[in-house]
Amino acid sequence: MKFFAVQMNSQDDKIFNCREAERLIRAAAADGAELVVLPEYFACLSGDDDVQRASGDTFPDGDVFQWLSRLARELRIFLHAGSVVERDGLDRFNTSVVFNKEGEILARYRKIHLFDVEVPGGMTYLESARVGRGNDIVTYRVGLFTVGCAICYDIRFPELFRKLVDKGCDIIILPAAFTSQTGKDHWEVLLRARAIECQSYVIACNQVATHANGSKSSWGHSMIVDPWGTVVAQASDTVCTVSCNVDKSYVDVVRQNMPVANHHVIKGSGDVCY
Repeated sequence: MKFFAVQMNSQDDKIFNCREAERLIRAAAADGAELVVLPEYFACLSGDDDVQRASGDTFPDGDVFQWLSRLARELRIFLHAGSVVERDGLDRFNTSVVFNKEGEILARYRKIHLFDVEVPGGMTYLESARVGRGNDIVTYRVGLFTVGCAICYDIRFPELFRKLVDKGCDIIILPAAFTSQTGKDHWEVLLRARAIECQSYVIACNQVATHANGSKSSWGHSMIVDPWGTVVAQASDTVCTVSCNVDKSYVDVVRQNMPVANHHVIKGSGDVCY
């Protein structure tokens, strides 16, 4: 199957961002995409907490969700819609929604690990001021593949990825707005580590360049990593798409040749080692 990651430079303007996303999705579909992935907060990426929260959309009847459903149905693609702010009553969540080729909802994942950090020599990020955390581990099926959901900061928590593999995942998709400060040192290292540990494809779709009136910056370098940990596709430092044909048989070969999943019990203890 041919998977595309759409790298964007989203700003405060929700209408412009959605038009840009549609332009890139249509280009990917015209190039043979079967599944298209958008980045984290693709519809609005603001430095203002109030603006970010106000950009929220209701599920499943909100304008953004309905537009994504129609687009997936028209283009006959699976669409992993990065993430948007989901409004649920007074609550807000950082949520990925996945649509099948009929525009039906396959999955909804609310980000579990929220990015609350002060980057040394850089910016302070407090995602919990904008959204609440999710609780559910989410997978879905695309053809022969079982796909797992994660978002950005989740990449630093290997126990989540281990649980996704325990649910049968061959591919893990990670929309992100990974910062430039940490991205230059950690982005590729973490993605390759998770792919090697899980013996799964990891498709990581990042935001790129500055946003929030230039006060914050995302690393870009969206990439697809294979189950051996090889980077098989990587984006340049601009708005673009990156693609790869993913192969279920290669996942099976890697896992057969190195059966890591069979070795997660500490000898003599019976305890699962996560």
